[in-house]
Amino acid sequence: MDENLTIEKIKDFSKNGKITCRQALKIAEERGVSPEKIGTLLNKLKIKIVSCQLGCFK
Repeated sequence: MDENLTIEKIKDFSKNGKITCRQALKIAEERGVSPEKIGTLLNKLKIKIVSCQLGCFK
C-alpha cells in the first residue's frame, strides 16, 4: 500500500474534517487495506467518521 496515495484519497472524500463510514470502507476496499488501517490514518489526520453504519459514530 502506498500510504501517501491512501491519504490523498481520504482527503478527497473528507469534507470539513469528516468522512462517512461508507466512504472510509470504500477507500479501504479500493486500496486493499483493512478498515483498521484507514481508521489509523483518519486518527492521524484528525478526520472524524460520521454517519456510521453501526451507529457508533454520529
